[in-house]
Amino acid sequence: MAEERIVETPTTHTTVIERRGGGGGAMIAVVLLIAVLIGGFYLFSRQGAQNSKDAAITSAAKSVGGAADKAGDAVEKSTQ
Repeated sequence: MAEERIVETPTTHTTVIERRGGGGGAMIAVVLLIAVLIGGFYLFSRQGAQNSKDAAITSAAKSVGGAADKAGDAVEKSTQ
């Protein structure tokens, strides 16, 4: 909650009003920063998992391609 203090000086008729916040804005900023950091970590870790999956599929496809080449070579040799 905000705290107010009013100071009046009778000789110069000047009024000074000070308002101090309770720090709620700073707390919201900290919570938002933490949420952004967690979200970024989650997105980057998912991207790494997707890259690993893609690499495994590529490796399997190359392996199947190599086996097909060997089978093709064996068929060619047997027909000669």
